[in-house]
Amino acid sequence: MKAIVYKKYGPPDVLKLVEVEKPTPEDNEVLVKIIATTVTATECTFRKGDPFFSRLFTGLISPKIKTLGEELAGEIEGVGKDVKLFKKSDRIFGTAGPGFGANAEYICISEDGVLTLKPTNMTYEEAASSVDGFLTALPFLRDKGNIHGGQRVLVYGASGSVGTAAIQIAKYFGAEVTGVCSTANLELVRNLGADNVIDYTKEDFTKTSQTYDVIFDTVGKTSFSLCKSSLKQKGIFLEAGIGLAIIPQVIWTSMFNGKKAKIAATGLRSPHERTKDLIFLKELMEAGKIKPVIDRRYPLEQIAEAHRYVDKGHKRGNVVITLELDD
Repeated sequence: MKAIVYKKYGPPDVLKLVEVEKPTPEDNEVLVKIIATTVTATECTFRKGDPFFSRLFTGLISPKIKTLGEELAGEIEGVGKDVKLFKKSDRIFGTAGPGFGANAEYICISEDGVLTLKPTNMTYEEAASSVDGFLTALPFLRDKGNIHGGQRVLVYGASGSVGTAAIQIAKYFGAEVTGVCSTANLELVRNLGADNVIDYTKEDFTKTSQTYDVIFDTVGKTSFSLCKSSLKQKGIFLEAGIGLAIIPQVIWTSMFNGKKAKIAATGLRSPHERTKDLIFLKELMEAGKIKPVIDRRYPLEQIAEAHRYVDKGHKRGNVVITLELDD
């Protein structure tokens, strides 16, 4: 089968299309024929090995995991003898798990992994691109931000994968949402349901008198210190693009009443928790409450080009990799 592998850190050209042995499912695994996957900013960070602290997860000198790709959608081609939750020909979507590996034609995943049946009203491309962003935004806003109706929520980086998901999740919970993005993405963010939009190239939201219950930095481009004056007295600052600078602020603010800085290792939650959320999100998708945003599509053979595009830091929603014609 075809797979994308990389054996050293570096630019997109380190990604190589190779032939590898097709995997065979263990007793508790399913064999998934992958139809669509994605390229995320996290995967680009892992490919580069930069910032250096990311190598604590991926390998100090060279990558421990040779095939990237977390989000996926496809069809189950085979099942192990102990599998009860899925059957052959089921159309599924979910994540490859901490070992990645979705940038390939096939993958084996435990039936207890983060998988469920694909939304009936979505293509494989849409399903694959609806996983990571929503599975990040939901626990951040619901669990860390304690979001509820009537609150004012600001989403910084509102046009990215997590940002487009956060706008929709915040609206679902009944918040008044302000999206911060560039000029080119104002209409997109409005169409996703944002009540207000701010063009960061023309206006600094921290310099206005408006305050918010929750400020969600989805891209790691602002800080608790800069946003503190824009938070209400019990306001919460959330950061998804976690850098080392926020850690002391999280610890310090946890000791006192008042404004808080919080982070969430959403990808490290248990597969059971993540699957439960994925099923909930699937129901919202089928009800037309939320939808993924797809910026560009590339075939597997052009994955280096996809990484080059994501490296620029201006993608709108998600970048999809297709392995065959969608439904």
